[in-house]
Amino acid sequence: MTAACTPATAPPGRRAPLILRNRAFAAVWLGQVLTQAAVRMFQVGVSWWIVAYAVRDARGLASGLFMALCTLPAVVLAPVVARTVAGFAHRSVLRSAAGLAAATAGVLAVWAQGGGPPLAGVYAAALALATCQAFFDPCLTTSVPELVDDADIETATGFELSTQSLAGLGGALLGALTVDGAGVAGLAAGCAAAYAGAAVLVASSRFRAPASSEAASDEPPARRPLRRILGELPYVQRILVCFTAANLFTAAVFVVIPLYTRSVLHGGGGTVALLEASLGAGALVGAFTGTRVPGRPTVAGAWCLGLMALALALPGLFAHRPVVAGCLAVAGWCAGAVSVRFVALFQRLVPTADKPGFFAVMQAVLGASLPVASLVFGFAGDLFSPQTLCLVQGVGLLPAACALALLGSRTPEAGPEAEPEPAPSGAPEVLGGAR
Repeated sequence: MTAACTPATAPPGRRAPLILRNRAFAAVWLGQVLTQAAVRMFQVGVSWWIVAYAVRDARGLASGLFMALCTLPAVVLAPVVARTVAGFAHRSVLRSAAGLAAATAGVLAVWAQGGGPPLAGVYAAALALATCQAFFDPCLTTSVPELVDDADIETATGFELSTQSLAGLGGALLGALTVDGAGVAGLAAGCAAAYAGAAVLVASSRFRAPASSEAASDEPPARRPLRRILGELPYVQRILVCFTAANLFTAAVFVVIPLYTRSVLHGGGGTVALLEASLGAGALVGAFTGTRVPGRPTVAGAWCLGLMALALALPGLFAHRPVVAGCLAVAGWCAGAVSVRFVALFQRLVPTADKPGFFAVMQAVLGASLPVASLVFGFAGDLFSPQTLCLVQGVGLLPAACALALLGSRTPEAGPEAEPEPAPSGAPEVLGGAR
């Protein structure tokens, strides 16, 4: 047992929670919670600021462009992130990403305090923060074996993935309320403090040296091209196509919520916080209960997509705050449940040696829908009412649900060597409707 892992003091049958017996992991995990909450708070807060305060005309396009910038770095920079994480010390990457994000948010806070920052400056800050987060999240997952014992890797990964939803929920609650109370300056200052705290926590943690003595003596296995990996999994390819199409409509919810709040519900930041929290809470519950949904993954997924289509469409017909909040909670639950079922399926179907490459390409393929959805629905938000956009979301999900249902009778058996392993960071987000 290294210094990074404090021996458990609980009796052998009842071990203390991981974050209580491993101070290094607890600090880095808390740093992730702070960064995830900060980035979500910034996204929700600025989206509301654009719609309610900053832009008079073309609000939809302006907010859609903002959300596209927030999702673009994780897709475009995936190869650069992979090389950086593989080539540099993980603590340095994590500390640098959090520190640069803190500096960016701090500059924006000072700028906003001195006067209203131009929209282009906020866009630039959003792009910089999203870029830092694109490096932070996968690097943290890769560094888990340097923080915990082998027996705790699954527990640590479960902590990491579940707390992303918790942090996102907290950030969504604070974002719009902070903008209403303290403006962009207060929002940016809060984000800067969170990022700075994360950088300090990571810098104070002790990482183990990666185990390389035995690996260095053996010839490293040749990496197979990502195209070949997918080419040998046609069934998985079809599933990814279905969810890529679905994400064109689920991801638009982040653009629709502030537009719907202002134009239909005539509410303020508190209403945005309620709706965002309903979506996030539903996703969190779905992540914990998704494994209990009966039926094969494709059949269960098709039913969940159908239910999600109904939940997203109903606000287009019934413009009542409790109804909308309830519908978003149901939509979030569907997104969380579907993601859990299908990531577990991929873990069984994809050979162990191909999993790192597969999950990288999966995130790139599914994430490519998010900027497109933000721009398209943002532009459409200036031409059509938010209620119409809700109906379009619901109708647009139905073909993906039907296509997924048609795959239900062709579920292959898992290969014998495909033992379930913890998925990379962000892998549970098969649907982009609940971050």
